[in-house]
Amino acid sequence: MLIASYNPNSTGDTMVLIMNPDAAEQSVTIHDQVARIADVDGNQTLGYNFLKASEILPEIVTENGQVTLTEEQVARLNQYLSDHGFPADIQFDDKPKFVVGHVDSVEDHPKANHLQITQTDIGTGQDVQIISGSPNMREDIKVVVALSGAMMPDGQIIWPGKLRGVQSDGMICSGRELHLPNAPQVPGALILPDDYQVGTAFDFQKAQHLFD
Repeated sequence: MLIASYNPNSTGDTMVLIMNPDAAEQSVTIHDQVARIADVDGNQTLGYNFLKASEILPEIVTENGQVTLTEEQVARLNQYLSDHGFPADIQFDDKPKFVVGHVDSVEDHPKANHLQITQTDIGTGQDVQIISGSPNMREDIKVVVALSGAMMPDGQIIWPGKLRGVQSDGMICSGRELHLPNAPQVPGALILPDDYQVGTAFDFQKAQHLFD
């Protein structure tokens, strides 16, 4: 997973890279304008802060918010890390994080009346289990799935985890959560029209007119 953000108005020339979920115990190593955050137990990199990002990626100065890094940009970042004694362990990731899914089955959560357990087809040949609290959830609908590693428009990051003891690997989104124009400001999954194809990347541009 790779999530990059660059917000010059709030963090200056710092690019934040998130590669893995937070760990209970973390270590931070800072030198040569890089901060590496790692899991103390396994020394797995959780993320990096490039404190002078524009010196490595000059083109970054035109960005403001989430950044989609190219394979070549990832290679430059890894080269910088390697040259300054850090592990060059950033993995290029161009897989879509918001995809069209089909809800194949729905059952009640055994420990929460307002939650349901869905098995949702995202076009990979195997359903993913997602816990949903949407009041309009039902079988045989097309929905928008935020996969693990997705950054929501409000900055929330989606990670796998458990809700009331049951595993959930993603989130079924509402139009409100996706910040779509004129979306109802109430809870409820966005139910997509039939012309959206399961397994494809969710087209945010096309969806701008869903609530016209």
